[in-house]
Amino acid sequence: MNTTHHRHRNRHRTAGTVLAGALALLLAATGCSSKADDGNGGGEAADGIRTGPGVGARTIRLGALTDLTGPYATLGKSIVQAQRMWAEETNAQGGICDREVEIVVKDHGYDVQKAVTAYADIAPDVVALPQVIGSPVVAALLDDIERDRMLTFPQAWAASLLGKDAIQVLGTTYDVDMIAAVEFLTRAKGLKKGDTIGHVYFEGDYGANALEGSTWAAGKAGLKVSGQKIKATDTDLSAQVSALRAEGVKAVLISAGPAQTASLVGVAASRGLRVPVVSSAPGFAPQLMRTPAAPALETMLNVVSAAPAVGSDLPGVERMVAAYTKKYPDSPVDSGVLSGYNAARLMGADLKKACEAGGLTREDVVTAHRSQKNADTGLGTAQDFSDVDRPASVETYVLKPDAKAVGGVVNVEEAHTVPGVEDYLSSK
Repeated sequence: MNTTHHRHRNRHRTAGTVLAGALALLLAATGCSSKADDGNGGGEAADGIRTGPGVGARTIRLGALTDLTGPYATLGKSIVQAQRMWAEETNAQGGICDREVEIVVKDHGYDVQKAVTAYADIAPDVVALPQVIGSPVVAALLDDIERDRMLTFPQAWAASLLGKDAIQVLGTTYDVDMIAAVEFLTRAKGLKKGDTIGHVYFEGDYGANALEGSTWAAGKAGLKVSGQKIKATDTDLSAQVSALRAEGVKAVLISAGPAQTASLVGVAASRGLRVPVVSSAPGFAPQLMRTPAAPALETMLNVVSAAPAVGSDLPGVERMVAAYTKKYPDSPVDSGVLSGYNAARLMGADLKKACEAGGLTREDVVTAHRSQKNADTGLGTAQDFSDVDRPASVETYVLKPDAKAVGGVVNVEEAHTVPGVEDYLSSK
């Protein structure tokens, strides 16, 4: 019989009440917070492991709030499949803390209200969230996540998400990426003092944070930034290209989605604005290499990313791609596969560490996570999770579209920290 469904909701009202007094003493003695366990069936399993929501005698349940039907549906599908693959691999090797890992997936379709409802629905039954897609979604859930001490890995990289103990931006933030983009343009593409660069960006946290980085870096390099704010629904960037062309920009940064990147580059190429364009990782998808914009993308675009290309020759990435291709032969291998799998591996390491320290409560998992100073899954750069106010990494790769490559991009520059990033972070 599957006991997990019978245990989590009513435990405190039945056998749990008998334990409550002893448990309070135990928690006080071990100096462990009981906040996360209130009314949620915390306690100690037969194997002596402290448990709380989402953890049974034989299972660990994780949650994913994803987009399978909205603007990021292809990304959501990749992440969900990669994380399910990780769970299967993990369970085949005996699980974590002698427990099977399950991932409960909810599709919000990039609708904030749906996501808030979905969170309320799964929160009592999961210990952590290895995937939440969308800056607006994460922003709406911040208070709930912090209150519940639910370790959460957003698929969003705004610096506004730093400083929260239970929320971990993986890799770099958007501002750091754009500082790297400006440095790349001055070092590799010949931009110099007095030049103007365009920056086309989404309204909201993503664009605002990216613009903060580009403006800071341009100021240091003596460049001028011409900003063009757009909405997520703007998919024809003809007007923005005309405006930037009139200003004589020598390069363009874009912090938007793949559809916007394709329009910007395609229109710019057709109108003779053949300048370098640099995008953040969320602004590119391999599907673009099957559109009419593909030749212009190969010529003009570079992508700054905290993760390497999925076609990278890193042994860990090669192993992941081979396993994913075998398991999901009809699915494209894109950056979502890598970021989803990497997030799951990092979450697994946190759960193992928490188990070794004797507890799988939410509080235990957050504590284990924040103690990791050099978390390296072999899928890119090492991450430091010990400082809640800093990005987990400041190293970035530069990628270039290539229609023949797995994932549609190849590495142009290996991971490196751009001069100036430390100055910027300490100035904040």
